[in-house]
Amino acid sequence: MPTRVDRLLSPFQSFVRSESAGGLLLVASAGIAFAWANSPWSASYEALKALPFGVGVGEWALEKPLILWVNDLLMAVFFLFVGLEIKRELLVGELSNAAARRLPLAAALGGMVVPAMVYVTLNLGGSGQAGWGIPMATDIAFALGMLALLGPRVPLSLKVFLTALAIIDDLGAVLVIAVFYTGTLDFKALALAFLAWGVAIGYNLTAGRRLGIFAGIGLVLWYFMLKSGVHATVAGVLLAFAIPMKRIVRPEDLHLHLERMFKRRQLDQQEAELAHLEKIVDQAQSPLHQLEHALQPWVAFVIMPIFALYNAGFTLGAGASLAAPVSLGVFLGLLVGKPIGVAGFAWIAARAGWARLPEGLGWGAIVGSGLLAGIGFTMSLFIATLAFGEAAALDQQAKLGILAASIFAAILGLGLLSRTLPRHGTS
Repeated sequence: MPTRVDRLLSPFQSFVRSESAGGLLLVASAGIAFAWANSPWSASYEALKALPFGVGVGEWALEKPLILWVNDLLMAVFFLFVGLEIKRELLVGELSNAAARRLPLAAALGGMVVPAMVYVTLNLGGSGQAGWGIPMATDIAFALGMLALLGPRVPLSLKVFLTALAIIDDLGAVLVIAVFYTGTLDFKALALAFLAWGVAIGYNLTAGRRLGIFAGIGLVLWYFMLKSGVHATVAGVLLAFAIPMKRIVRPEDLHLHLERMFKRRQLDQQEAELAHLEKIVDQAQSPLHQLEHALQPWVAFVIMPIFALYNAGFTLGAGASLAAPVSLGVFLGLLVGKPIGVAGFAWIAARAGWARLPEGLGWGAIVGSGLLAGIGFTMSLFIATLAFGEAAALDQQAKLGILAASIFAAILGLGLLSRTLPRHGTS
């Protein structure tokens, strides 16, 4: 029971802890994938990714290689989780306050535009031009995981800033995927997908709260989005925005119930109240919060590590070089473009009077956050698979740039923040 109450009252701290721990597992999975792909057993790694798997009922069947189930279905669940985070932050979180969201909004915009410009400068007109979206991404799990290594020296305002920046960045990545990395459209399937989304919204508007029903509608939405040519992961975000956030029991009512319960002197009365408390706590959480908390460990400890295992393995052949245009574009885009874009756009917004630095943060911390935002790992790998598809050589060049940039961004970001942040901070 304390864990559930803690999650109800402190969702942000719970989120940071889970994302940080998940980032460490993500590192391990990526390391295993890279070592496996470059080992004498690399053929078994490729065979695992290509292993066919299908589901079917009667004459209907859907069969794909395992890697596509990971990238299309598991990543749709990941994007559902991302969509829930975005909706929560927009409605009641740090992004619900116009003044508070201006600085991370400006920083995130710069952190998407400048890296893309760096990449395009090096690849315009070349075979790798389609990869311009790769260095735009931020891996929130890795970034928060690295920030957690500095312990209590990290002020809460910096955690909030980096989290808000990464969430806005994720929203930008979703829009980029939906608009620019979409194949030939099947408008009939797309119409059916939006019809399913309309059913989910209608269920919300009629006070529907059963997550099982939303899950069923979501599967239909995912299937038709998959068939439409728009990447299936977009279905996860659309479903997230249909999940209701209204509570049956208000937090104030929960507080009054707890006060009444502990005023009871008779043990049997307290026992009866305790038996009823779990139901009240459930009702004090909206379906959105319930689903987000339920998905959190699965995303952090199952989906993301599996994604890394299937996508982080690439062969480091004799011709592998960071001097290749795609590798260099991704590397410089993440390592140089990200911090320049994040800090530069934030500085412009502050100088123009449109935004202000959070209390206790200096520009060194903002630049350090920009470097950590250059850890693009998960989202960058995902966009690389969409950008280059069957072009294995370009895909491997992109992965080399992503891996190298993420390592250097983590080291430089931690180094700068360790020098910038006070020795005895508070979290």
